[in-house]
Amino acid sequence: MRGSVKQELTPMFKQYLQIKSKYPDCILFFRLGDFYEMFFEDAETVSKLLGLVLTKREAGKNFYAPMCGIPAEKSDFYIQRLLELGFKVAICEQVEDPALAKGLVRREVVRTYTPGLNTEISYLPGKDKVYLASFLPGSMVELAFLELSCGEFIYTELPFDKALAEILKKEPREILLPEDLKADPLSPRAEREVTTGYALQDKLKALLPNTHLTFLPKKVFQDAVSAIKYYVETYQPELKDRLSSPLWYYPEDYLFLDENAKRHLELLRNLWDGSTKYSLYWVLDETITPMGGRLLKEWILYPLRDAKEIIKRQSAVEFFYERKSLRNELRSLLQKISDLERIAQRCKLRLATPRELALLRDSLSFIPSLKALFEEEKSLLPELIREILGKVSEFQDLYELLKNTLVEDPAPLGKGAPIIKPGVSEELDTLRSLKENSVEYLANLERELRIKTGLPNLKLGYNKVFGYFIELPKAQARLAPPYFERKQTLVNAERFTTPELKDLEAKIVTAEEKIKALEAQLFYELRDKVSTRASALLETARAIACLDILQALALVAERENYVKPEITEERELIIEEGRHPVLEKVLGPHNFIPNSLHMNEASRLHIITGPNMGGKSTFLRQNALIIILAQMGSFVPATYAKIPVFDRVFTRIGAGDELIRGRSTFMVEMSECANILKNSTPQSFVILDEVGRGTSTFDGLSLAWAIAEKLYQKGVFTLLATHYFELTDLAKTYEGIKNYHVEVKEWGNEVVFLYRIKEGRASQSYGIEVAKLAGLDEDVIKRAQEILSKLEEKNLKSTTESKRAKQLSIFVPPSYEGIIERLRKLNIETLTPLQALQILAELKGEIIS
Repeated sequence: MRGSVKQELTPMFKQYLQIKSKYPDCILFFRLGDFYEMFFEDAETVSKLLGLVLTKREAGKNFYAPMCGIPAEKSDFYIQRLLELGFKVAICEQVEDPALAKGLVRREVVRTYTPGLNTEISYLPGKDKVYLASFLPGSMVELAFLELSCGEFIYTELPFDKALAEILKKEPREILLPEDLKADPLSPRAEREVTTGYALQDKLKALLPNTHLTFLPKKVFQDAVSAIKYYVETYQPELKDRLSSPLWYYPEDYLFLDENAKRHLELLRNLWDGSTKYSLYWVLDETITPMGGRLLKEWILYPLRDAKEIIKRQSAVEFFYERKSLRNELRSLLQKISDLERIAQRCKLRLATPRELALLRDSLSFIPSLKALFEEEKSLLPELIREILGKVSEFQDLYELLKNTLVEDPAPLGKGAPIIKPGVSEELDTLRSLKENSVEYLANLERELRIKTGLPNLKLGYNKVFGYFIELPKAQARLAPPYFERKQTLVNAERFTTPELKDLEAKIVTAEEKIKALEAQLFYELRDKVSTRASALLETARAIACLDILQALALVAERENYVKPEITEERELIIEEGRHPVLEKVLGPHNFIPNSLHMNEASRLHIITGPNMGGKSTFLRQNALIIILAQMGSFVPATYAKIPVFDRVFTRIGAGDELIRGRSTFMVEMSECANILKNSTPQSFVILDEVGRGTSTFDGLSLAWAIAEKLYQKGVFTLLATHYFELTDLAKTYEGIKNYHVEVKEWGNEVVFLYRIKEGRASQSYGIEVAKLAGLDEDVIKRAQEILSKLEEKNLKSTTESKRAKQLSIFVPPSYEGIIERLRKLNIETLTPLQALQILAELKGEIIS
């Protein structure tokens, strides 16, 4: 805005611009009475994004500012939407009473929100965490994550690819990056430059479209943790000394699941519309509390790698599995406990509202009953449940304090409705009595004055201009005692006041404001007392979340007929009659066809052939999911399972072009395969679906063959589904490679998919039958069958004689091609035995040489 225009602005707009200049990157919610108003560019942006009416307001001489506004009472919705869209919001309040202000009302920014810095429970998804991440690339990437609403502050250091996988797993709402990575998007960058500049921005924006990238000066990035502390100090300075101490964590301590596994296996969201419905989380989430739901997602994304810890969880799930009555009682109690974790954190940050402390009070009242549930079973409690209950405190003193201080349903601060109970403060009780009984006080004073003065026509009155007054008729006015001070003369009466009436008037008029101020003071004192117990409250909340998950897993296991898997240190994987947990729930318990899987050192790579729609992909996914469930400590959908502890689960299932990064389907596929070959170990589990389909047949077959060989040589447990029937010949070369196929039955001209995995290779693909099931026009199906019959008839003899040789010739060394060609040209029927022996000797010599 030009300087000359600024000089002509009204005082209010000068104040607005002064405040806005301190928060240039925020949408400024500027309080005017009962509304928050936005002006200039903020108004234009917000009105367009949120569909608000854009108006204008006079800002100076012949100058109007674009303006839009929202009622203050409905601001939560609009703030939440702006945060979701990646904006920062600054809340500017009137910090003095307009009625008492001399001139312009004083205003200050009292709170700022950013996409990753948010503690308002009403703005937050109940069963999701909202992370602020810090990403500092180097030879190793430093990562830090702050979940301010839950009190979680963690950091680690990883190679670039694993750091990126960790970022994608956490899905932060906001990522802090050094500003020297903010490259010019018009500058060309090589794909290999993935750890710097535009390539990193491009990758993060493509993979995390709902995440906001924030660039900070390089100097604040002493390390990833310091960048987060700087950011908190900048936008919420009052919280900088109340953050939890950052804790080191190491993702390698858990079963490693990269973004592909998370997405392909639909662990938290489905691939169809991105919702939680039809995901593994959807099947397992029988948690009651919000903190239980949040922690369950972590258990899914971070399965355990320590066999002892897995077995501890299993035992705890089994405890609840075998005690349905106790489980139901626990669920009933959990329904009465609010989001204790976020409320405790808001107490720690000294941000809790009266209503939140009331919710805390009500939640604490049920904790003794929760602990008492386990008393009868005390001697039978599994180790993990004993540990969890040891972290659950009852807080009887804190409960009594809250119960004796807060009214049942406290109002928001400053609204005039009560917060503090009667009997807590004598001063507060007096003020309330004065406010509530002012009419009675005035009537008593009026009676006293009549008796004292002997003037029966004396009466007390009130108006907005003169306040409270004593009124006497003209005839009696001359009889007024000396201490009556004349206030107003009327035609037929005189009005007076007295020191006593002035005092009473001051008390009555200011009582409401004093009540608000005193209640606020008493509430803040109460909140400060609660904040000293916040760390213990957080520990209790997280312990209750664990109990919630354990009972949920037990309920799912009972309802879906899961079994407790045997965790083994042997190199043997056995899953009897395994089922896909999501499809089984969708289809119903008796409509899903189960399949078994046996793998060991002598059977560590399974090649699965058969038609599309036959169940190959489902079989691959269900076994990966069963492993994840087992290492979570959950029961699994099978009749029996014996599962070794894996270090990683890799998936290569389907692909789409990543046009934004200039990568084709095939490039994506090969990149994922390269990652698997580089990072898999003999303790890994890999599922590959249709490797090599993104290029020509010979190239794809060659690559699939080589990839399968490499995984076999590394000793990786691998399931490989393919349409390349030639790959089944690998089983003839390698003892540990086994062939399986999906079973199909032919009934006349019809094909029935049985969805059973059987040993051996498939006989044909049934592609036309699948096309028929997909609804392809009948005339197209008929024509395809005619063409197929002609092709099969025409090539039957040549195909049966040469198919295997031609396919395997792809893998024959070039030096042998001349020998093969010479053999092809031989007329065996005209050769004498001596000639045949001579040629055989020559060929042998060529091979040896």
